[in-house]
Amino acid sequence: MMKQIIALGGGGFSMEPENPLLDTYILSQSSKSNPQVCFVPTASGDSENYINRFYQFFQNQECQPSHLSLFKPPTKDLESFILEKDIIYVGGGNTKNLLALWKEWGLDSILRKAWEQGVILAGISAGSICWFEEGVTDSFGGGLEPLDCLGFLKGSNCPHYDGESDRRPTYQQLVASQKIKQGLAADDGVAIHFINQEIKKIVSSRPNAKAYQVFFEGKVIEKELETVYLAFN
Repeated sequence: MMKQIIALGGGGFSMEPENPLLDTYILSQSSKSNPQVCFVPTASGDSENYINRFYQFFQNQECQPSHLSLFKPPTKDLESFILEKDIIYVGGGNTKNLLALWKEWGLDSILRKAWEQGVILAGISAGSICWFEEGVTDSFGGGLEPLDCLGFLKGSNCPHYDGESDRRPTYQQLVASQKIKQGLAADDGVAIHFINQEIKKIVSSRPNAKAYQVFFEGKVIEKELETVYLAFN
């Protein structure tokens, strides 16, 4: 079974409501003509505004949108609810809280099962970081710090690489000091598409947005990765 994760550094319906390129890319990766897409807004504390923006976009696409609230669960049987979906789309917010709630509800194990059964996992910011072994997060307040995550994907992840001034230098410093594993950074407007834990393709909704491999070999090395601008694709 093909296992897919699409990790967004930024962009999508919540950041670029007038630019549908990343979200339509995610929908196009499903083999279904009318896929079931479930939004998981845990990291935002189930922000009503965020949920409404999800529906505003996806109700106008060829898909069946829904959302999962752990504060008002739709069913006791979360596993069946998740496994019947084609795409799980995780929103941004506080990654530490997201992980804590998921583990309390067993959603981390359910999502791994879904991924292994071919459900596409996608997400932005916290919804990108969570799939990796580690991520750079501002969940603790007062700056950026490393965080242990689910480990579906190897290495670390840093979203918003060009969107927040302290992201790039902090991530590089953490990699250099070996406080975080080497990994991948993504600008706002970039999605890294993994199949079976390997990068299949990197796409962007902005012409100059990129993804990078960041590692340490005597010094920090930032390697720009080939990124396809979707407007030209």
